[in-house]
Amino acid sequence: MMKPVLRVDGAGATPCGGTPVVDWPKAIWNGGLIATTLIAGPVFFTWSAFVMFLGLTYLTLLIGHSVGMHRMLIHRTFQCSKVLERALIYIGVIVGVVGPFGIIRVHDLRDWAQRQPKCHDFFAHRRSLARDLTWQLFYRFRFDRPPRLTIEARIADDPFYRFLETTWRWQQVPLATGLYLIGGWPWVVWGVCARVVVSTVGHWTITYFCHNPGERRWIVQDAYVQASNLPGLGMLTYGECWHNNHHAFPESARIGLEAGQQDPGWLVISTLRHLGLVWDVGEPRLPSAREDLLDQTA
Repeated sequence: MMKPVLRVDGAGATPCGGTPVVDWPKAIWNGGLIATTLIAGPVFFTWSAFVMFLGLTYLTLLIGHSVGMHRMLIHRTFQCSKVLERALIYIGVIVGVVGPFGIIRVHDLRDWAQRQPKCHDFFAHRRSLARDLTWQLFYRFRFDRPPRLTIEARIADDPFYRFLETTWRWQQVPLATGLYLIGGWPWVVWGVCARVVVSTVGHWTITYFCHNPGERRWIVQDAYVQASNLPGLGMLTYGECWHNNHHAFPESARIGLEAGQQDPGWLVISTLRHLGLVWDVGEPRLPSAREDLLDQTA
């Protein structure tokens, strides 16, 4: 298994000092898609477009976001060929939340802040769901003293990833063209606009509940934010709902660690491993070897 990358240097930084400010490109992107979906969605509704929307939303989030962006790109829980790596990340870009560098930046800065003794509510998700969604969809956090984020060279210097980071919003155009040729405007509205909205809002909604009080076994000591598991949502969230497990063992490619914790993302990874397409698949470290981890069931 590849060693985790330490991308954030928090020396001299504060996770509390700062304020959310409107991120106008993000606000226009998300706001425009939400408005288009609310107005055009009912007008262009067809059952074929809706079924396509359900399938495309699930598959892009499962393969691109959960497996590609989260478990592979961010946490490096498995290795694969460059061709497969790029394919997974491209599907993750199609989800429409952010580009490959952006997803690392959003995740790693948030994770760093949450593991400090205290952090701002923007990262801790301590406000109401409505306030938190507004922040995550339309704002960015402006630090008074920001930590330093360094993306490893093999990612930052890759010309394909640099291209995707610059053009990630425009990557919806080829998809929209294909959908239009198959199903006309209903497939474009539901396959692009509605899908991106549901993917983005759904991502931040699950993130909100996973970082508020709920079912949890593991306590990461000295961390301000303790993640929770959301029972019964394994299939719907691709296994990402077992977030207490993930905070405890971010090196593990499998997030649903206990019996009954369904994890479709792990099924994809284990299938790829069986086919010889991925290797060095990460497993949880032994809890006994962790000084920072408390098992509440012990």
